[in-house]
Amino acid sequence: MAAKNNALNKPVTLSSELENVVGKGPMTRAQVTSKVWEHIKANDLQDANDRRMINPDAKLGAVIGKDQISMFKMTAAVSKHLT
Repeated sequence: MAAKNNALNKPVTLSSELENVVGKGPMTRAQVTSKVWEHIKANDLQDANDRRMINPDAKLGAVIGKDQISMFKMTAAVSKHLT
């Protein structure tokens, strides 16, 4: 059962910008990722032509930057808001 204690399952503190997107922390990295995707889907932020690209709205832009970003780079940008 040691795997349950890995980095993804350890609660982390969120920046206020990230909390605006995913809600109040602390939460695990897995929960953060899941809630960021909920926000992306709820606000239709995936690019229509390339679903791997995210077009951030104002809330998400405060976390990952205002420019279009690939879903792979987005995770790294979000992790800068976790401590």
